[in-house]
Amino acid sequence: MLQEESDLSLIIAQIVQKLKDSNLYAQLERQAWDSLQRPEIKLESLKEDIKEFFKISGWEKKLQNAVYSELSVFPLPSHPAAPPEHLKEPLVYMRKAQGSWEKRILKSLNSMCTELSIPLARKRPVGEQKELLNKWNEMGTDEPDLSLFRPVYAPKDFLEKEFFVELGLSTGQLGIDDSTQVPPELFENEHVRIGQKVLAEQDSAAAQQYIRQGSPTALRAELWALILNISSQPEDILYYEQLKTNVIQHDLLVDSLIYKDVKLTASNDDYYFVFEDYLYQVLLCFSRDTSVLSHFAYNSASPPKSYIRGKLGLEEYAVFYPPNGVIPFHGFSMYVAPLCFLYHEPSKLYQIFREMYVRFFFRLHSISSHPSGIVSLCLLFETLLQTYLPQLFYHLREIGAQPLRISFKWMVRAFSGYLATDQLLLLWDRILGYNSLEILAVLAAAVFAFRAVNLMEVTSLAAAEAVLADLSTLKVMPLLQIFLFATVT
Repeated sequence: MLQEESDLSLIIAQIVQKLKDSNLYAQLERQAWDSLQRPEIKLESLKEDIKEFFKISGWEKKLQNAVYSELSVFPLPSHPAAPPEHLKEPLVYMRKAQGSWEKRILKSLNSMCTELSIPLARKRPVGEQKELLNKWNEMGTDEPDLSLFRPVYAPKDFLEKEFFVELGLSTGQLGIDDSTQVPPELFENEHVRIGQKVLAEQDSAAAQQYIRQGSPTALRAELWALILNISSQPEDILYYEQLKTNVIQHDLLVDSLIYKDVKLTASNDDYYFVFEDYLYQVLLCFSRDTSVLSHFAYNSASPPKSYIRGKLGLEEYAVFYPPNGVIPFHGFSMYVAPLCFLYHEPSKLYQIFREMYVRFFFRLHSISSHPSGIVSLCLLFETLLQTYLPQLFYHLREIGAQPLRISFKWMVRAFSGYLATDQLLLLWDRILGYNSLEILAVLAAAVFAFRAVNLMEVTSLAAAEAVLADLSTLKVMPLLQIFLFATVT
């Protein structure tokens, strides 16, 4: 009991400290000072009166949402004497595996620099800055020669029930109960009404619970922003403009990796090719955003370091490269592409993506023991398949078609680029609703279950991949419900 109280006190202290450095704290302080001029604020009951003012004016709700947002990404309590690396990843062998993986990525990046005689970063000449600024909204029309650049890594290189009670058969679901065959008055109309009420209340926790049953299309953008605690203040827009200026002024090697990735993935996708310019804007700004570095406190990975020319090995001359500490890989742009359907204002789109990345997506390409980490998702996928479809699992293994070799790329990309966009957004509703990526492993297993009859007929990896090549016609929610609640062992 004492240990629990001590853990709670530590969490409260750390969250208070984090919020003291935020814009919200400055706004609350300003509101508190301004409230002193109000007639209902009395000196003898100052504390209680200000608390009541915060409650009535909506600032208490904003503070609750900020605390809830911090708790969503807060590391699990650990021993006070535990070193910082234990917060990042408690298991030594996982830390070693992640360290080896990082060395491999850096070696690939550095060898590309040497081969192409290109610096990691350089200041753009004034003429080049003006040219980039003029075509900022039409970068997709540019056709730089990227033939010599190669992605640093791709997902394949990386591969060497009660929890989901709200998805039950007796609970209404968007993605099933809003189909044309179901009268809207049975579920959809009431669900929309409740969603509008949740938005009016501006309560992050209520929005997260609500979205477990799916979000109405018209409310999704606002609901996701509420859950992620994104409100687009003037200072957020200014920060985005500063990142844009940094892109205009400095050229980074990773810019070419971003261009190449967008050209190879989103630009060739029937759903996302129209968002090519948005993707360049968001990802180029993201690479310069040093605020992303703070997520490495709870990420098993560590940001790569580079040294100022001629100062190799001298720590005082070390800088993080790229500035956000994240080297993009093949398919990285597909984390952003679906969000373009929801947000059309660049700075808002940027904020939403950044928060989605530091809450969820980073776990899909770092080695850790976290339940939402890619290693745990692989284990969950194989366990589900072995438990519910043992014959299929062993058949595929016998013919050399390891199920994980096929499903891994789906999970690393959170199914982006594989499902139809409306279905992907329904899936991501549930990621936000449960604050977990485990639904990805469940869906991957459900896809195998759905195609099980065809898969039992195949005799090679190539044939198994052909059966599972096109997921664009699949309906996510029926698959999940059937697999979770209507499958018997």
